[in-house]
Amino acid sequence: MLTVKMEAELERELAAAARAAGLTKSEFVRRGLHDAIARVRKSAKPTPWDLGKDLFGKVSSGNPDLSRMRACDIIRARRDAKTAG
Repeated sequence: MLTVKMEAELERELAAAARAAGLTKSEFVRRGLHDAIARVRKSAKPTPWDLGKDLFGKVSSGNPDLSRMRACDIIRARRDAKTAG
């Protein structure tokens, strides 16, 4: 629960706007806060995850295990090189 203190004039404007929208003052303020928070989040600097999330886990080869398989190939080649040398 939150209590907000405001000047009488602002409260009258809030009551009139809420009435015109067919909402309670509380619902009008809740919706306004949701909108304000969404604007702040939208304008915030994107994180590295946000920038690359559409690319992560995507492979053009069609093989989702490609990196793991490549690592196994490298390990196998190093092991074979040691035993052959």
